[in-house]
Amino acid sequence: MKIIRFAIGETVGYGVLKGKLIQGIEGAPYDLSEFKFSNRQYNLSEIKLLSPCVPSKIVAVGLNYYSHAEEVKMPIPPDPLLFLKPSTSVIGPDDSIVYPDSSERVDYEAELGVVIKTKAYRVPLETALDYVLGYTCFNDVTARDLQKKDGQWTRAKGFDTFSAIGPHIETELDPGNVTVEAYLNEELKQRGNTSDLIFPIPELVSFISHIMTLLPGDIIATGTPSGIEPMIPGDTIEIKLEGIGTLRNYVVKNG
Repeated sequence: MKIIRFAIGETVGYGVLKGKLIQGIEGAPYDLSEFKFSNRQYNLSEIKLLSPCVPSKIVAVGLNYYSHAEEVKMPIPPDPLLFLKPSTSVIGPDDSIVYPDSSERVDYEAELGVVIKTKAYRVPLETALDYVLGYTCFNDVTARDLQKKDGQWTRAKGFDTFSAIGPHIETELDPGNVTVEAYLNEELKQRGNTSDLIFPIPELVSFISHIMTLLPGDIIATGTPSGIEPMIPGDTIEIKLEGIGTLRNYVVKNG
């Protein structure tokens, strides 16, 4: 099932994408046991896709691909390396990534995003995936020069527009074997597979839930494979995940 969030006129809602037709649903989509379709249908051409969820927080994982650890010549961490991205950094499909004046290098990072469906607190590893609604494309945009300058990552990864999410949430996917790609101006720049994750999805959900409570709509950004490079204003960046689709965004100057 492909769950989307969309706007049509002044109305914002959730729906299920079936080809080019959207079937509206009542309320938010997190409780699939009480999932109710509305009597509203839309054509994909008449709506604007939004970020498919509205997270209270984004819990991101640094250095979680063996290939990326090798690329940046850093040791394998003994535990997941976590940082937070604010909800104000979220944008959706075809929105613009704004290049901040304070940075001279802004990178893309193609990632698999895990969307939480129900409150998760101290979740056992064995049942961790029961707390997951589905998966989406995620671009962990990063001001690389500020990351190195600051020594911690809040400013470099927290700018408005630095968390691109979409185009939808795929509820039927094996997260352990997903090809993750980034295309810059239609040129392949990153290609990895979640089978290369240092800490797999169930372990991340369980580990994080023992630190902080995860809420419906929260996202775990699971890390990026090797191949990170900078973007400049005028570029188009596409994050493509096997079994999900393509998230496209445009890099623009501030102002």
